[in-house]
Amino acid sequence: MSVFTHVTVGTKDLQKARAFYDVVLKEIGLNRVADLDEAGSIWGIDKPSFFVLKPANGNPATVGNGVTVSFEAPNRAAVHAFHIAALANGGVCEGLPGSRGWAENAYAAYARDLDGNKLAVYCFKAE
Repeated sequence: MSVFTHVTVGTKDLQKARAFYDVVLKEIGLNRVADLDEAGSIWGIDKPSFFVLKPANGNPATVGNGVTVSFEAPNRAAVHAFHIAALANGGVCEGLPGSRGWAENAYAAYARDLDGNKLAVYCFKAE
């Protein structure tokens, strides 16, 4: 059983967000599974799990201060690949790949997407 059905972030430029996430999420095994016309897109592995949408209320998308969307990576190499892809596609570094001391085998990297949403990718497998 999963705790969440999906996570959603907003975007101001859907075409740029689609291009960014197509490349970045591919590094951890997620693919775009649906487009919602000009409202947004959805990525996942075997079911929809990550949505990028234009806000339904018509107001501009904003970033939540203190909000981080964290993805699970299949291995440490994928953590690096995700981070490299994010930066190569216009993202901003928020934490280089490396060990995180709060949990055993926690290995992560952080980046912000084109709209400023904070992303993390974690692997909890031993090296």
